[in-house]
Amino acid sequence: MRLDGKVAIVTGGGSGIGQVIAERLASDGASVVIDYVGSPDGAQATARSIEKQNGKGEIFEADVTRIEDIQKLVDAAWNRYGSADILVNNAGIEIRADFWDTTQDDFDKVMAVNLRGPFFLAQEFVRRLRAAGKPGRIINISSVHEDMAFPGFSTYCCSKGGMRMLMRDLAVELGPLGITCNNVAPGAIITPINESLLENKPKLNALLANIPLNRLGEPKDVASVVSFLASEEASYVNGSTFVVDGGLMCNYHEQ
Repeated sequence: MRLDGKVAIVTGGGSGIGQVIAERLASDGASVVIDYVGSPDGAQATARSIEKQNGKGEIFEADVTRIEDIQKLVDAAWNRYGSADILVNNAGIEIRADFWDTTQDDFDKVMAVNLRGPFFLAQEFVRRLRAAGKPGRIINISSVHEDMAFPGFSTYCCSKGGMRMLMRDLAVELGPLGITCNNVAPGAIITPINESLLENKPKLNALLANIPLNRLGEPKDVASVVSFLASEEASYVNGSTFVVDGGLMCNYHEQ
């Protein structure tokens, strides 16, 4: 299997895209540290799914907005498995508000999870790799909104735009260490965060009209790209965003 002997840390691994990424990496042979915040139920479900396919996965509660939790998360991977080779920065939030109504508290919350967390988690991950003289993979789950405007979600767009520039900088700065950094940018994916969209047929149909493939994506569509980027097959892939959106960005226009 393409990831035999590798160890991956996946943040937000208890639901949606993160859950399927963790399952996919495990099915490809990696041992996976499944990060979650709050209730462990989703992360435990991920671990059980991995166990059923004879994979290795353990849950760990860590809030990526807290530096001490970040350090403990990376330590957990090294203490349990002896190393960590792959970091998937998947945890993210969005808060809807018109720009003129956006509060400082909401801005800080979104930036803390979506940008500051990945920054300092990648930093701790890289410190351990440098100390061990090991190569590695950093894969950020970004969004089409690192490029595409999203009225009502200015904070989310700012965080994902920042993630794009962070990825590019790390690709240059860490490349000489054998550490690659890339983004995967999903479009409209069937996840719990999009539940209200799925129930709003007029809004859903308007969105589908903008997607050339005429369907929403599934978490497995994202996970397969992550698996590739985590593997040796992607050893020369660095500093790129891989858009997984069915062609939405190429065809998008406001209704």
